[in-house]
Amino acid sequence: MTQYDNRYAQAATTARTGAAVDEGLRSYMLGVYNYMSAGVALTGLVAFLVSAWAKSDPAVFQALYVSPLKYILMLSPLVFVLVLSFGLHKLSAQATQMVFWAFAAVMGVSMSAVFTFFTGSSIAQTFFVTAAAFASLSLYGYTTKRDLSGWGSFLIMGVVGIILAMIVNWFLQSSALQFAISVIGLLVFAGLTAYDTQRIKDEYLVIRHNAELVAKASVMGALSLYLDFVNMFQFLLSFMGNQE
Repeated sequence: MTQYDNRYAQAATTARTGAAVDEGLRSYMLGVYNYMSAGVALTGLVAFLVSAWAKSDPAVFQALYVSPLKYILMLSPLVFVLVLSFGLHKLSAQATQMVFWAFAAVMGVSMSAVFTFFTGSSIAQTFFVTAAAFASLSLYGYTTKRDLSGWGSFLIMGVVGIILAMIVNWFLQSSALQFAISVIGLLVFAGLTAYDTQRIKDEYLVIRHNAELVAKASVMGALSLYLDFVNMFQFLLSFMGNQE
């Protein structure tokens, strides 16, 4: 009888532990999605306001979209990504959050051209299609029992290839190559959405006992999903966007 009582107690303890982990994981992933959604909203708001300013002031339009400053604006978000990626261990959880919000705001300035050169209806349509695709892919990454870790190196190679192709096309200005870049880029970041979601989920199970790491990892997870979403949106916009 004692043996059965011990087995029952162990089973009950295991069930409670599993329930606590599941609850913590759901809370963690909700926090990641909240950060990511707030970052996208901040980027959109800043992009809209900067675009409106540029449309109303020719000098601002010239500075942002014609002068060499446009190249600085295009590359400036990369600085924040590098700070978060390589300086994460030196940053506190609060500092990590502040860098993420700064990144989202600067990204908004960088993406303000979207609101300047594309119609509002095509932007809204592309956004909702992207949101639906992102939600489906992320849900798949969260719920699937299939191990997606093998996708990682292949997808990263795809990102590197896209960047190199974009640099080459900067000089060639080939519409056919641009079309290929958009198609491949859309597929790569669709795959990364599912892959990153599973990676973020698995990472929590490893670090869940360290509150400081959990706080930082939630921001970094949000950054990964943010980049997946924004890149999917931009590549889709090349197909669905109507210029003004």
